[in-house]
Amino acid sequence: MNYRMLGYVLGRIFMVEAALLLPPSIVAVIYGEWSCLFAFVVTAVGLAVLGLVLGLRSPANTVIYAREGLVIVALAWVLMSVFGALPFIISGDIPFFVDAFFETVSGFTTTGSSILRDVEAMSYSMLFWRSFTHWVGGMGVLVFTMAVLPVSDGRAMHLMRAESPGPSVGKISSKIRDTAKILYAMYLVLTVVQTILLRLVGLPWYDALITAFGAAGTGGFSNRAASIGAYGSPAVEMITAVFMVLFGINFNVYFFLLIRHFKEAFACEEMRVYLGVIAASTLAVAGNIFHLYGNVWQSLRYSFFQVASIITTTGYATTDFNMWPTFSKAVLVLLMFFGACAGSTGGGIKISRIIIMCKTAKQDLMRVLHPHAVTTVRFEGKPLDDKTVFGVRTYMNLYLIIFVLSTMVVAINQFDLVTTFTAVASCLNNIGPGLELVGPMVSFADFSPLIKLVLSFDMLVGRLEIFPMLVLFAPSTWLRNKGHLDRRLRARNLF
Repeated sequence: MNYRMLGYVLGRIFMVEAALLLPPSIVAVIYGEWSCLFAFVVTAVGLAVLGLVLGLRSPANTVIYAREGLVIVALAWVLMSVFGALPFIISGDIPFFVDAFFETVSGFTTTGSSILRDVEAMSYSMLFWRSFTHWVGGMGVLVFTMAVLPVSDGRAMHLMRAESPGPSVGKISSKIRDTAKILYAMYLVLTVVQTILLRLVGLPWYDALITAFGAAGTGGFSNRAASIGAYGSPAVEMITAVFMVLFGINFNVYFFLLIRHFKEAFACEEMRVYLGVIAASTLAVAGNIFHLYGNVWQSLRYSFFQVASIITTTGYATTDFNMWPTFSKAVLVLLMFFGACAGSTGGGIKISRIIIMCKTAKQDLMRVLHPHAVTTVRFEGKPLDDKTVFGVRTYMNLYLIIFVLSTMVVAINQFDLVTTFTAVASCLNNIGPGLELVGPMVSFADFSPLIKLVLSFDMLVGRLEIFPMLVLFAPSTWLRNKGHLDRRLRARNLF
Protein backbone atom coordinates (compact mmCIF):
# COMPACT_ATOMS: atom_id res chain seq x y z
CA MET A 1 0.00 0.00 0.00
CA ASN A 2 1.40 3.38 -1.03
CA TYR A 3 0.40 5.20 2.18
CA ARG A 4 2.08 8.46 1.23
CA MET A 5 0.12 8.65 -2.01
CA LEU A 6 -3.02 7.63 -0.16
CA GLY A 7 -2.58 10.53 2.28
CA TYR A 8 -1.62 12.93 -0.50
CA VAL A 9 -4.72 12.25 -2.62
CA LEU A 10 -7.00 12.40 0.43
CA GLY A 11 -5.39 15.73 1.37
CA ARG A 12 -6.16 17.13 -2.07
CA ILE A 13 -9.72 15.87 -1.81
CA PHE A 14 -10.15 17.57 1.59
CA MET A 15 -8.98 20.86 0.06
CA VAL A 16 -11.46 20.40 -2.79
CA GLU A 17 -14.27 19.79 -0.30
CA ALA A 18 -13.23 22.91 1.62
CA ALA A 19 -13.54 24.92 -1.60
CA LEU A 20 -16.94 23.35 -2.31
CA LEU A 21 -18.25 24.87 0.91
CA LEU A 22 -17.87 28.36 -0.61
CA PRO A 23 -21.15 28.37 -2.64
CA PRO A 24 -23.37 27.48 0.36
CA SER A 25 -21.45 30.08 2.40
CA ILE A 26 -22.40 32.71 -0.19
CA VAL A 27 -26.03 31.58 0.05
CA ALA A 28 -25.82 31.93 3.84
CA VAL A 29 -24.59 35.53 3.44
CA ILE A 30 -27.35 36.35 0.92
CA TYR A 31 -30.08 35.15 3.30
CA GLY A 32 -28.41 36.43 6.47
CA GLU A 33 -28.02 32.98 8.02
CA TRP A 34 -24.98 33.74 10.16
CA SER A 35 -25.03 30.59 12.28
CA CYS A 36 -24.97 28.56 9.08
CA LEU A 37 -22.13 30.67 7.71
CA PHE A 38 -20.17 29.96 10.90
CA ALA A 39 -20.77 26.21 10.43
CA PHE A 40 -19.52 26.30 6.84
CA VAL A 41 -16.46 28.41 7.67
CA VAL A 42 -15.41 26.24 10.62
CA THR A 43 -15.76 23.07 8.56
CA ALA A 44 -13.94 24.58 5.57
CA VAL A 45 -11.03 25.80 7.71
CA GLY A 46 -10.69 22.39 9.34
CA LEU A 47 -10.71 20.66 5.96
CA ALA A 48 -8.22 23.11 4.49
CA VAL A 49 -5.77 22.66 7.37
CA LEU A 50 -6.05 18.88 7.22
CA GLY A 51 -5.69 18.99 3.44
CA LEU A 52 -2.57 21.14 3.60
CA VAL A 53 -0.97 18.83 6.16
CA LEU A 54 -1.62 15.74 4.03
CA GLY A 55 -1.45 17.07 0.50
CA LEU A 56 1.07 19.91 0.45
CA ARG A 57 4.06 17.81 -0.63
CA SER A 58 3.82 15.39 -3.52
CA PRO A 59 5.32 11.97 -2.66
CA ALA A 60 8.26 10.64 -4.64
CA ASN A 61 6.28 7.56 -5.62
CA THR A 62 2.97 8.59 -7.22
CA VAL A 63 2.05 5.16 -8.59
CA ILE A 64 -1.51 4.05 -7.86
CA TYR A 65 -2.24 0.34 -8.21
CA ALA A 66 -5.69 -1.27 -8.13
CA ARG A 67 -5.57 -1.66 -4.36
CA GLU A 68 -4.65 1.99 -3.73
CA GLY A 69 -7.28 3.17 -6.19
CA LEU A 70 -10.05 1.21 -4.50
CA VAL A 71 -9.03 2.24 -0.98
CA ILE A 72 -8.60 5.91 -1.91
CA VAL A 73 -12.05 6.05 -3.48
CA ALA A 74 -13.78 4.27 -0.59
CA LEU A 75 -12.02 6.31 2.12
CA ALA A 76 -12.59 9.55 0.22
CA TRP A 77 -16.34 9.04 0.01
CA VAL A 78 -16.68 7.97 3.65
CA LEU A 79 -14.57 10.85 4.99
CA MET A 80 -16.20 13.40 2.67
CA SER A 81 -19.55 12.35 4.08
CA VAL A 82 -18.30 12.62 7.67
CA PHE A 83 -16.93 16.13 7.14
CA GLY A 84 -19.86 17.10 4.93
CA ALA A 85 -22.20 16.29 7.81
CA LEU A 86 -20.49 18.75 10.16
CA PRO A 87 -22.28 21.91 8.90
CA PHE A 88 -25.65 20.28 9.60
CA ILE A 89 -24.56 19.39 13.13
CA ILE A 90 -22.83 22.67 13.99
CA SER A 91 -25.73 24.78 12.71
CA GLY A 92 -28.27 22.64 14.55
CA ASP A 93 -30.35 21.94 11.43
CA ILE A 94 -29.67 18.20 11.88
CA PRO A 95 -28.21 17.95 15.40
CA PHE A 96 -27.60 14.18 15.61
CA PHE A 97 -24.52 12.74 13.89
CA VAL A 98 -26.12 9.55 12.49
CA ASP A 99 -28.96 11.56 10.94
CA ALA A 100 -26.57 14.16 9.50
CA PHE A 101 -24.25 11.44 8.20
CA PHE A 102 -27.18 9.58 6.56
CA GLU A 103 -28.38 12.78 4.90
CA THR A 104 -24.88 13.65 3.65
CA VAL A 105 -24.15 10.15 2.35
CA SER A 106 -27.53 10.26 0.62
CA GLY A 107 -26.49 13.56 -0.95
CA PHE A 108 -23.00 12.63 -2.15
CA THR A 109 -24.12 9.21 -3.42
CA THR A 110 -27.02 10.94 -5.24
CA THR A 111 -29.52 8.68 -3.49
CA GLY A 112 -31.99 11.26 -2.21
CA SER A 113 -33.30 9.26 0.76
CA SER A 114 -33.94 11.63 3.64
CA ILE A 115 -34.50 11.59 7.40
CA LEU A 116 -36.11 15.04 7.35
CA ARG A 117 -39.76 15.21 8.31
CA ASP A 118 -40.14 18.90 7.43
CA VAL A 119 -37.79 19.88 4.61
CA GLU A 120 -39.06 23.43 4.32
CA ALA A 121 -38.18 24.17 7.95
CA MET A 122 -34.46 24.02 7.13
CA SER A 123 -32.39 27.10 6.36
CA TYR A 124 -31.80 28.12 2.73
CA SER A 125 -28.05 27.61 2.86
CA MET A 126 -28.29 24.13 4.40
CA LEU A 127 -30.85 23.08 1.81
CA PHE A 128 -28.48 24.43 -0.84
CA TRP A 129 -25.54 22.44 0.59
CA ARG A 130 -27.75 19.35 0.85
CA SER A 131 -28.62 19.54 -2.87
CA PHE A 132 -25.17 20.74 -3.95
CA THR A 133 -23.75 17.44 -2.66
CA HIS A 134 -25.84 15.78 -5.40
CA TRP A 135 -24.12 17.80 -8.08
CA VAL A 136 -20.69 17.13 -6.58
CA GLY A 137 -21.27 13.40 -6.22
CA GLY A 138 -23.03 12.95 -9.55
CA MET A 139 -19.95 12.98 -11.74
CA GLY A 140 -17.64 12.03 -8.87
CA VAL A 141 -15.39 14.28 -6.86
CA LEU A 142 -12.34 12.16 -7.65
CA VAL A 143 -12.91 12.67 -11.38
CA PHE A 144 -12.76 16.40 -10.66
CA THR A 145 -9.73 16.01 -8.39
CA MET A 146 -7.86 14.04 -11.05
CA ALA A 147 -7.95 17.13 -13.23
CA VAL A 148 -5.49 18.74 -10.81
CA LEU A 149 -3.58 15.67 -9.59
CA PRO A 150 0.04 15.27 -10.75
CA VAL A 151 -0.55 11.64 -11.70
CA SER A 152 0.49 11.03 -15.28
CA ASP A 153 0.93 7.27 -14.94
CA GLY A 154 -1.70 5.14 -16.65
CA ARG A 155 -2.52 3.51 -13.33
CA ALA A 156 -4.46 6.64 -12.35
CA MET A 157 -7.20 4.98 -14.39
CA HIS A 158 -7.82 2.80 -11.32
CA LEU A 159 -9.30 5.86 -9.61
CA MET A 160 -11.74 6.53 -12.42
CA ARG A 161 -12.73 2.87 -12.73
CA ALA A 162 -13.32 2.61 -8.99
CA GLU A 163 -15.57 5.67 -8.88
CA SER A 164 -17.35 5.64 -12.25
CA PRO A 165 -20.49 3.50 -12.63
CA GLY A 166 -20.72 0.64 -15.09
CA PRO A 167 -18.95 -2.60 -16.00
CA SER A 168 -16.17 -0.78 -17.84
CA VAL A 169 -14.75 2.72 -18.03
CA GLY A 170 -12.68 4.16 -20.83
CA LYS A 171 -10.86 7.39 -21.42
CA ILE A 172 -12.43 10.00 -23.69
CA SER A 173 -9.00 11.54 -24.15
CA SER A 174 -5.58 9.93 -24.04
CA LYS A 175 -4.88 11.85 -20.82
CA ILE A 176 -6.74 11.30 -17.55
CA ARG A 177 -6.70 15.02 -16.78
CA ASP A 178 -8.23 15.93 -20.15
CA THR A 179 -10.89 13.24 -19.72
CA ALA A 180 -11.88 14.70 -16.34
CA LYS A 181 -12.09 18.22 -17.77
CA ILE A 182 -14.23 17.12 -20.73
CA LEU A 183 -16.63 15.19 -18.48
CA TYR A 184 -17.10 18.09 -16.08
CA ALA A 185 -17.47 20.62 -18.90
CA MET A 186 -20.35 18.64 -20.43
CA TYR A 187 -21.86 18.11 -16.97
CA LEU A 188 -21.67 21.83 -16.18
CA VAL A 189 -23.15 22.91 -19.51
CA LEU A 190 -26.15 20.58 -19.17
CA THR A 191 -26.74 21.80 -15.60
CA VAL A 192 -26.61 25.47 -16.63
CA VAL A 193 -28.99 24.90 -19.56
CA GLN A 194 -31.53 23.18 -17.31
CA THR A 195 -31.28 25.94 -14.68
CA ILE A 196 -31.93 28.63 -17.28
CA LEU A 197 -34.89 26.75 -18.76
CA LEU A 198 -36.45 26.28 -15.32
CA ARG A 199 -36.01 29.99 -14.63
CA LEU A 200 -37.67 30.84 -17.95
CA VAL A 201 -40.78 28.84 -17.02
CA GLY A 202 -41.19 30.66 -13.73
CA LEU A 203 -39.04 29.07 -11.03
CA PRO A 204 -36.97 31.42 -8.83
CA TRP A 205 -33.21 31.12 -9.35
CA TYR A 206 -32.80 29.36 -6.01
CA ASP A 207 -35.43 26.72 -6.77
CA ALA A 208 -34.14 26.31 -10.32
CA LEU A 209 -30.61 25.62 -9.03
CA ILE A 210 -31.79 23.16 -6.39
CA THR A 211 -33.89 21.28 -8.95
CA ALA A 212 -31.08 21.24 -11.52
CA PHE A 213 -28.60 19.92 -8.94
CA GLY A 214 -30.95 17.04 -8.16
CA ALA A 215 -31.61 16.21 -11.81
CA ALA A 216 -27.96 16.51 -12.88
CA GLY A 217 -26.69 14.25 -10.11
CA THR A 218 -29.83 12.09 -10.45
CA GLY A 219 -30.24 12.57 -6.71
CA GLY A 220 -33.68 14.02 -6.07
CA PHE A 221 -33.29 16.27 -3.03
CA SER A 222 -35.80 19.12 -3.24
CA ASN A 223 -36.38 22.24 -1.17
CA ARG A 224 -40.11 21.47 -1.21
CA ALA A 225 -41.84 18.83 0.90
CA ALA A 226 -43.99 17.79 -2.06
CA SER A 227 -40.92 17.60 -4.34
CA ILE A 228 -41.49 18.75 -7.94
CA GLY A 229 -45.22 18.29 -7.49
CA ALA A 230 -45.25 21.38 -5.25
CA TYR A 231 -44.90 23.64 -8.31
CA GLY A 232 -47.93 22.21 -10.11
CA SER A 233 -46.33 23.14 -13.42
CA PRO A 234 -46.35 20.76 -16.42
CA ALA A 235 -43.49 22.80 -17.96
CA VAL A 236 -41.27 22.37 -14.88
CA GLU A 237 -42.10 18.66 -14.77
CA MET A 238 -41.33 18.05 -18.45
CA ILE A 239 -38.05 19.99 -18.38
CA THR A 240 -36.96 18.12 -15.27
CA ALA A 241 -38.04 14.74 -16.66
CA VAL A 242 -36.23 15.26 -19.98
CA PHE A 243 -33.01 16.30 -18.23
CA MET A 244 -33.23 13.34 -15.85
CA VAL A 245 -33.32 11.10 -18.91
CA LEU A 246 -30.41 13.01 -20.49
CA PHE A 247 -28.25 12.70 -17.38
CA GLY A 248 -28.98 8.96 -17.35
CA ILE A 249 -27.26 8.49 -20.73
CA ASN A 250 -23.59 7.53 -21.00
CA PHE A 251 -21.58 10.75 -21.33
CA ASN A 252 -19.50 9.16 -24.07
CA VAL A 253 -22.56 9.62 -26.31
CA TYR A 254 -22.43 13.38 -25.74
CA PHE A 255 -18.73 13.40 -26.51
CA PHE A 256 -19.37 11.65 -29.83
CA LEU A 257 -22.06 14.23 -30.61
CA LEU A 258 -19.64 17.01 -29.65
CA ILE A 259 -17.00 15.81 -32.09
CA ARG A 260 -19.70 15.10 -34.72
CA HIS A 261 -19.33 11.32 -34.72
CA PHE A 262 -23.09 10.93 -35.04
CA LYS A 263 -22.97 7.34 -36.27
CA GLU A 264 -21.11 6.16 -33.15
CA ALA A 265 -23.43 8.17 -30.89
CA PHE A 266 -26.68 6.77 -32.25
CA ALA A 267 -25.26 3.25 -32.58
CA CYS A 268 -25.03 2.98 -28.78
CA GLU A 269 -26.91 -0.24 -27.96
CA GLU A 270 -27.25 0.58 -24.28
CA MET A 271 -28.85 3.96 -25.00
CA ARG A 272 -31.39 2.41 -27.37
CA VAL A 273 -32.42 -0.20 -24.82
CA TYR A 274 -32.55 2.47 -22.07
CA LEU A 275 -34.86 4.72 -24.10
CA GLY A 276 -36.94 1.73 -25.16
CA VAL A 277 -37.46 0.63 -21.55
CA ILE A 278 -38.53 4.18 -20.64
CA ALA A 279 -41.05 4.32 -23.51
CA ALA A 280 -42.52 0.88 -22.81
CA SER A 281 -42.74 1.49 -19.04
CA THR A 282 -44.34 4.91 -19.54
CA LEU A 283 -47.08 3.48 -21.74
CA ALA A 284 -47.68 0.51 -19.43
CA VAL A 285 -47.98 2.67 -16.30
CA ALA A 286 -50.07 5.32 -18.09
CA GLY A 287 -52.57 2.70 -19.14
CA ASN A 288 -52.72 1.31 -15.62
CA ILE A 289 -53.31 4.69 -13.89
CA PHE A 290 -55.66 6.12 -16.54
CA HIS A 291 -58.70 5.58 -14.33
CA LEU A 292 -57.11 7.71 -11.57
CA TYR A 293 -56.65 10.83 -13.72
CA GLY A 294 -59.40 10.54 -16.29
CA ASN A 295 -57.50 11.60 -19.43
CA VAL A 296 -54.58 10.48 -21.54
CA TRP A 297 -52.44 13.61 -21.11
CA GLN A 298 -52.53 13.53 -17.31
CA SER A 299 -51.79 9.81 -17.24
CA LEU A 300 -48.82 10.20 -19.59
CA ARG A 301 -47.61 13.29 -17.72
CA TYR A 302 -47.40 11.56 -14.32
CA SER A 303 -46.28 8.23 -15.78
CA PHE A 304 -43.40 9.63 -17.84
CA PHE A 305 -42.09 11.78 -15.01
CA GLN A 306 -42.13 8.97 -12.46
CA VAL A 307 -40.67 6.38 -14.82
CA ALA A 308 -37.86 8.81 -15.75
CA SER A 309 -37.29 9.64 -12.09
CA ILE A 310 -37.03 6.00 -10.97
CA ILE A 311 -35.03 4.46 -13.84
CA THR A 312 -32.48 7.28 -13.64
CA THR A 313 -32.46 6.78 -9.84
CA THR A 314 -33.27 10.46 -9.27
CA GLY A 315 -36.25 10.05 -6.97
CA TYR A 316 -38.18 13.25 -7.67
CA ALA A 317 -41.96 12.94 -7.43
CA THR A 318 -44.94 14.83 -8.81
CA THR A 319 -47.54 12.65 -7.10
CA ASP A 320 -47.75 10.05 -4.35
CA PHE A 321 -47.15 6.94 -6.47
CA ASN A 322 -47.54 4.98 -3.24
CA MET A 323 -51.28 5.25 -3.99
CA TRP A 324 -51.01 3.85 -7.52
CA PRO A 325 -52.25 0.34 -8.47
CA THR A 326 -50.04 -2.63 -7.66
CA PHE A 327 -49.00 -3.15 -11.31
CA SER A 328 -47.64 0.40 -11.61
CA LYS A 329 -45.76 0.10 -8.33
CA ALA A 330 -44.32 -3.24 -9.48
CA VAL A 331 -43.04 -1.61 -12.68
CA LEU A 332 -41.39 1.18 -10.68
CA VAL A 333 -39.76 -1.29 -8.27
CA LEU A 334 -38.40 -3.25 -11.25
CA LEU A 335 -36.99 -0.04 -12.74
CA MET A 336 -35.20 0.62 -9.43
CA PHE A 337 -32.98 -2.35 -10.17
CA PHE A 338 -32.49 -1.56 -13.87
CA GLY A 339 -30.98 1.87 -13.30
CA ALA A 340 -29.53 4.14 -15.98
CA CYS A 341 -26.63 3.72 -18.40
CA ALA A 342 -23.04 3.02 -17.47
CA GLY A 343 -20.94 6.17 -17.52
CA SER A 344 -23.88 8.35 -16.49
CA THR A 345 -24.70 9.93 -13.14
CA GLY A 346 -27.45 7.36 -12.51
CA GLY A 347 -27.34 4.40 -10.14
CA GLY A 348 -28.84 0.92 -10.17
CA ILE A 349 -27.43 -2.24 -11.72
CA LYS A 350 -27.08 -0.42 -15.08
CA ILE A 351 -28.67 -1.20 -18.41
CA SER A 352 -25.35 -2.47 -19.81
CA ARG A 353 -25.15 -5.20 -17.16
CA ILE A 354 -28.77 -6.17 -17.78
CA ILE A 355 -28.03 -6.51 -21.50
CA ILE A 356 -24.87 -8.54 -20.90
CA MET A 357 -26.61 -10.85 -18.41
CA CYS A 358 -29.51 -11.46 -20.83
CA LYS A 359 -27.15 -12.22 -23.70
CA THR A 360 -25.04 -14.47 -21.49
CA ALA A 361 -28.14 -16.38 -20.39
CA LYS A 362 -29.10 -16.83 -24.03
CA GLN A 363 -25.58 -18.07 -24.82
CA ASP A 364 -25.73 -20.57 -21.94
CA LEU A 365 -29.08 -21.86 -23.20
CA MET A 366 -27.69 -22.27 -26.72
CA ARG A 367 -24.75 -24.26 -25.32
CA VAL A 368 -27.20 -26.60 -23.57
CA LEU A 369 -29.20 -27.10 -26.77
CA HIS A 370 -26.17 -27.15 -29.08
CA PRO A 371 -23.10 -28.29 -27.07
CA HIS A 372 -20.74 -28.08 -30.04
CA ALA A 373 -21.87 -24.68 -31.31
CA VAL A 374 -19.42 -21.77 -31.04
CA THR A 375 -21.21 -18.67 -29.74
CA THR A 376 -19.97 -15.22 -28.76
CA VAL A 377 -21.56 -12.59 -26.56
CA ARG A 378 -21.46 -9.24 -28.35
CA PHE A 379 -22.13 -5.85 -26.79
CA GLU A 380 -22.10 -2.51 -28.63
CA GLY A 381 -21.11 -4.47 -31.74
CA LYS A 382 -17.96 -5.91 -30.14
CA PRO A 383 -17.35 -9.43 -28.78
CA LEU A 384 -16.94 -9.62 -25.00
CA ASP A 385 -14.13 -11.69 -23.55
CA ASP A 386 -14.73 -14.20 -20.75
CA LYS A 387 -13.10 -11.93 -18.16
CA THR A 388 -15.62 -9.15 -18.77
CA VAL A 389 -18.55 -11.57 -18.51
CA PHE A 390 -17.01 -13.04 -15.35
CA GLY A 391 -16.69 -9.55 -13.87
CA VAL A 392 -20.39 -8.84 -14.51
CA ARG A 393 -21.40 -12.15 -12.96
CA THR A 394 -19.22 -11.50 -9.91
CA TYR A 395 -20.80 -8.10 -9.48
CA MET A 396 -24.31 -9.57 -9.67
CA ASN A 397 -23.48 -12.30 -7.15
CA LEU A 398 -22.08 -9.80 -4.66
CA TYR A 399 -25.01 -7.47 -5.29
CA LEU A 400 -27.53 -10.19 -4.42
CA ILE A 401 -25.60 -11.23 -1.30
CA ILE A 402 -25.43 -7.65 -0.01
CA PHE A 403 -29.09 -7.05 -0.85
CA VAL A 404 -30.26 -10.15 1.03
CA LEU A 405 -28.07 -9.50 4.07
CA SER A 406 -29.10 -5.85 4.23
CA THR A 407 -32.78 -6.76 4.00
CA MET A 408 -32.39 -9.21 6.89
CA VAL A 409 -30.68 -6.58 9.05
CA VAL A 410 -33.18 -3.82 8.21
CA ALA A 411 -36.00 -6.24 9.07
CA ILE A 412 -34.87 -5.92 12.71
CA ASN A 413 -36.87 -2.69 12.87
CA GLN A 414 -40.06 -4.77 12.47
CA PHE A 415 -41.55 -2.69 9.65
CA ASP A 416 -43.68 -4.35 6.96
CA LEU A 417 -41.99 -6.32 4.20
CA VAL A 418 -42.69 -3.79 1.42
CA THR A 419 -41.15 -0.98 3.49
CA THR A 420 -38.13 -3.10 4.38
CA PHE A 421 -37.56 -4.43 0.86
CA THR A 422 -37.95 -1.10 -0.92
CA ALA A 423 -35.87 0.77 1.69
CA VAL A 424 -32.91 -1.47 0.89
CA ALA A 425 -33.66 -1.37 -2.84
CA SER A 426 -33.84 2.43 -2.87
CA CYS A 427 -30.59 2.85 -0.92
CA LEU A 428 -28.54 0.15 -2.65
CA ASN A 429 -29.67 1.40 -6.07
CA ASN A 430 -29.38 5.09 -5.05
CA ILE A 431 -33.05 5.81 -5.80
CA GLY A 432 -34.34 7.81 -2.81
CA PRO A 433 -37.99 7.00 -2.09
CA GLY A 434 -39.39 3.52 -1.73
CA LEU A 435 -42.93 2.38 -0.95
CA GLU A 436 -45.21 2.38 2.11
CA LEU A 437 -43.40 3.97 5.12
CA VAL A 438 -40.51 5.17 2.92
CA GLY A 439 -42.71 6.43 0.09
CA PRO A 440 -42.21 9.74 -1.75
CA MET A 441 -44.18 11.78 0.81
CA VAL A 442 -42.55 10.31 3.96
CA SER A 443 -38.97 9.76 5.15
CA PHE A 444 -36.48 7.34 6.70
CA ALA A 445 -36.65 9.12 10.08
CA ASP A 446 -38.32 6.23 11.90
CA PHE A 447 -35.46 3.78 11.34
CA SER A 448 -33.09 3.16 14.28
CA PRO A 449 -29.55 4.63 14.23
CA LEU A 450 -28.07 1.18 13.49
CA ILE A 451 -30.32 0.67 10.48
CA LYS A 452 -29.56 4.18 9.20
CA LEU A 453 -25.84 3.30 9.28
CA VAL A 454 -26.52 0.03 7.43
CA LEU A 455 -28.52 1.90 4.79
CA SER A 456 -25.73 4.51 4.56
CA PHE A 457 -23.30 1.65 3.85
CA ASP A 458 -25.70 0.38 1.17
CA MET A 459 -25.79 3.82 -0.45
CA LEU A 460 -21.98 3.94 -0.59
CA VAL A 461 -21.80 0.35 -1.88
CA GLY A 462 -24.32 1.15 -4.60
CA ARG A 463 -22.67 4.40 -5.71
CA LEU A 464 -19.16 2.91 -5.77
CA GLU A 465 -20.28 -0.34 -7.41
CA ILE A 466 -19.51 -2.63 -4.45
CA PHE A 467 -15.80 -3.39 -4.87
CA PRO A 468 -14.17 -0.29 -3.30
CA MET A 469 -16.16 -0.64 -0.05
CA LEU A 470 -15.54 -4.39 0.19
CA VAL A 471 -11.82 -3.99 -0.49
CA LEU A 472 -11.62 -1.23 2.15
CA PHE A 473 -12.81 -3.66 4.83
CA ALA A 474 -10.97 -6.73 3.53
CA PRO A 475 -8.07 -7.78 5.83
CA SER A 476 -5.93 -8.70 2.81
CA THR A 477 -6.04 -5.06 1.68
CA TRP A 478 -3.75 -4.02 4.50
CA LEU A 479 -1.28 -6.92 4.25
CA ARG A 480 2.31 -6.15 3.39
CA ASN A 481 2.31 -8.59 0.48
CA LYS A 482 2.30 -5.79 -2.07
CA GLY A 483 0.74 -6.50 -5.41
CA HIS A 484 -0.99 -9.74 -4.32
CA LEU A 485 -4.48 -8.22 -4.23
CA ASP A 486 -3.73 -6.15 -7.32
CA ARG A 487 -2.84 -9.30 -9.27
CA ARG A 488 -6.03 -11.05 -8.16
CA LEU A 489 -8.17 -8.06 -9.16
CA ARG A 490 -6.51 -7.79 -12.54
CA ALA A 491 -6.77 -11.56 -13.11
CA ARG A 492 -10.51 -11.39 -12.58
CA ASN A 493 -10.86 -8.22 -14.65
CA LEU A 494 -12.66 -6.42 -11.83
CA PHE A 495 -10.41 -3.37 -12.22
